[in-house]
Amino acid sequence: MTEPKTLARTAGLLYLLIVVLGVWAELVVRDGVRVPGDPATTAANIVAHETLFRWSLAADVLMAVVFVLLGLTLQRLLHHVDERATTALLVFVSVGAGTILLNLAFQAGALRAATDPAPADGLASLLLDLHGYGYTLGGVFFGLWLLPMGYLALRSGLFPKPLGVLLVVGGFAWIADPVIAFALPAAPAFLRDVVSAPTSLGEFGLMLYLLFRGVRTPAAVAD
Repeated sequence: MTEPKTLARTAGLLYLLIVVLGVWAELVVRDGVRVPGDPATTAANIVAHETLFRWSLAADVLMAVVFVLLGLTLQRLLHHVDERATTALLVFVSVGAGTILLNLAFQAGALRAATDPAPADGLASLLLDLHGYGYTLGGVFFGLWLLPMGYLALRSGLFPKPLGVLLVVGGFAWIADPVIAFALPAAPAFLRDVVSAPTSLGEFGLMLYLLFRGVRTPAAVAD
């Protein structure tokens, strides 16, 4: 069992990481390029600092992930005090992290509009691109749920251990995908395909195992 002091210090480090990532992305980068009342200068600043702007988006993706990890750590630390309250804490943290990711779709849209200006009739295309960005960002939560699922598959003995490993690796791959997509736009297209391979194998493997095998019987687990 993890010691309360270890959990508390882990929570403190996660909180510090959230502050560092959030302050850098919002107060240093975005506030540095935004000029209130002057959209032309703002757009020019985004173009001039495109790489930095992309990395600020990636930093917020990571911040959302760390925020959920903080909630899980605090839930583990404090669940004996009031289980309902810690469950509520975890739900609110998850919603907050999801809101962060949703808002990042608009930052991605600002980047797209500044670096590849489209005429008025390109608005529909821009909005559809924003929808695609939202899907990419939302993938973070597909990754987050696969991590505990993989852990449970490994610990329970009800699933093959290789499947549990694939689920954990696939979870990290889901989280890595938006970081690659927004921070490394010049990366070869096949890189994201390679990164997503464990995700596909793990999720389809889990689906097929549940459909055709269910779970291992107690006798099979004991063998």
